[in-house]
Amino acid sequence: MVYRGKSLYNITEGELIDSFQDFLKDIDSLTYASYFCELIDIALQEEESNRELFKDFITVLYLLKTKAVDFEILARAFEIKVLRATGYGMNIENCSICKKKLYKSNYINLQYYGGVCEDCEKVNGMNISYGTYNALRYLNKAPLDKLHRLTITEDSKKELYKILSLIIANNYTRRPKSLEIFDYFKGSEKNE
Repeated sequence: MVYRGKSLYNITEGELIDSFQDFLKDIDSLTYASYFCELIDIALQEEESNRELFKDFITVLYLLKTKAVDFEILARAFEIKVLRATGYGMNIENCSICKKKLYKSNYINLQYYGGVCEDCEKVNGMNISYGTYNALRYLNKAPLDKLHRLTITEDSKKELYKILSLIIANNYTRRPKSLEIFDYFKGSEKNE
């Protein structure tokens, strides 16, 4: 049972389905779960309802819990889902400039959020590998529960992170910090 107070909602009665307490035993799972929560908090307006994104969020938490998917791939897929749910989805199937059908591309336009064909001018974006473009195409279409089938090279993961973090930074009021802190500590552990 939920009711609205003066400034907050109050829960008077509820039934716990899953507390995800297992995340407390694994810093990687905890950090990624925190990142997903922070991303939703940044991307959605207060009191905005989005059932489809909520379903994706719960799916992501269960995939984290079972460790069935590479966490980086899961993070990129969820970022794409959040971007699409908030109106910043990427156009991967057609050229973002001339709208011609794309079968392959190695350039993402950051102004129009999509791939660019070989005939159009490549400005306001970044070069990526063809493999990264194909991974982006798959992540854009695939349901979250099918991500375990995907293997992405470390270079492609870095390119995807760069593209999606730029789009997130450009479209939301602030950037999520959870993964940046995590990457900082992982980097300092490698140097020791």
